[in-house]
Amino acid sequence: MERPLMLATAILVAAFGRAETVTAPEAPFEMPAISIWQTPERDFSIADYGAVEGGGEKCTAAFAAAIDACCKAGGGRVVVPAGVWSAGPIHLKSNVRLHLAEGAKIVFSDDPADYLPAVRTTWEGVELLNYSPLVYAYGCTNVAITGKGELAPKMGVWKTWFTRPPAHMAFTEALYDWCSRVAPMEERDATKMPGSNARPHLIQFNRCKNILLDGFAIRESPFWTIHLYHSEDAVLRRLDVFAHGHNNDGVDVDMTRNVIIENCRFDQGDDAVVLKAGRNQDAWALDRPTENVVVRNCEVVDGHVLLGVGSELSGGVRNVYMHDCRMTGNALNVFYTKTNERRGGVVENIYMKDCEVVATGKRMPNAVVGVETDVLYQWRNFPTHEVRVTKIRNLVAENVKVNSANHLLAIHGDGREPVDGVTLKNITCEKVLKSKIEVMNAKNVTMDGVEIPSRPGKAPSK
Repeated sequence: MERPLMLATAILVAAFGRAETVTAPEAPFEMPAISIWQTPERDFSIADYGAVEGGGEKCTAAFAAAIDACCKAGGGRVVVPAGVWSAGPIHLKSNVRLHLAEGAKIVFSDDPADYLPAVRTTWEGVELLNYSPLVYAYGCTNVAITGKGELAPKMGVWKTWFTRPPAHMAFTEALYDWCSRVAPMEERDATKMPGSNARPHLIQFNRCKNILLDGFAIRESPFWTIHLYHSEDAVLRRLDVFAHGHNNDGVDVDMTRNVIIENCRFDQGDDAVVLKAGRNQDAWALDRPTENVVVRNCEVVDGHVLLGVGSELSGGVRNVYMHDCRMTGNALNVFYTKTNERRGGVVENIYMKDCEVVATGKRMPNAVVGVETDVLYQWRNFPTHEVRVTKIRNLVAENVKVNSANHLLAIHGDGREPVDGVTLKNITCEKVLKSKIEVMNAKNVTMDGVEIPSRPGKAPSK
């Protein structure tokens, strides 16, 4: 009976896949194991569904046909062969792995009309109808992008949308209004507002489960580069991400739980790894925190921050651990939490350990550890409809080395809800350019084994 049972098991594995488990036992909180769905051994080449290589003819329909066939067959790989393939939006489905063969390059159109009809997505923490993300999955289970290929959108039109003309500012005001009064989704269509300039994400997984991103490269993005929204159980590894446009965060983990990001390289025009949890009334209604996130063995070449929390954090962010990561080039902050009195939410149990920042560009970090509670950007002139002060507690930085920063520690808390619990242990900052420590509206701040120059700008004595 043993042999038939083994044969039956092999057939089931081939048909339905087998899970690989990724764990993070080093996390200072209980981090669930994440099972990666291994897709069935069925391949669907886009070339068999009408895709023409060369980058001239758009292959959007071929991608859709291959994905649909793969999903209907019970799952497998949609294979993009070596070569240059032009496309509009790619919409993934459950049990589908988009596999980019070595030498494969998908060049996405920059014609906004290609990304219609509008889909349910987000813009900086608010849900709306907008141009489709270039790669989009909504409500999917077992979904992946793998391989050694490349995603490379054309940027011509999107670059012209980087600016903030009056029509775009009118859109941001409408967005704020929609969120504040919890407007119905059908009213929130940015594509019906001429000049909204609401650029789409490069990759968004929206309300998905069991996600894998592995091995491929990204070259530029219209907006946020990788956005995990309202999802769970995701592994991102061996990614090479370069995007230096406006709002080009590397990866935004947003209202998403159980995530491991490892062995990736980020070179960004904005924040590198960011934890978010929606904005204001939308997020309070969803009531879903970002939690259980481990970031390890990653490199950041350029970025506004190595590890960021906020400012869209209204659903709460907790249980985050970054370790053994390194940042070089330009840096604005190292370990940074930003919010304002409209956000609410709870930020707690955020850890950074065994990380290094060697800032060699024109920008030096403002702070090794920083907290700002009055970050409003262009929305400052909009009315405050409801005050909810963010609770921030238990931020820990240990064994962190930084070559230069304006401040070792800069906490600007809110007096109505002081920051509670900030620990710095074994921190070395070779050069402090301004004040060593700025702490306002915070309690239970402790430092142990912290090397601070004897005066601003002077390296510590050996």
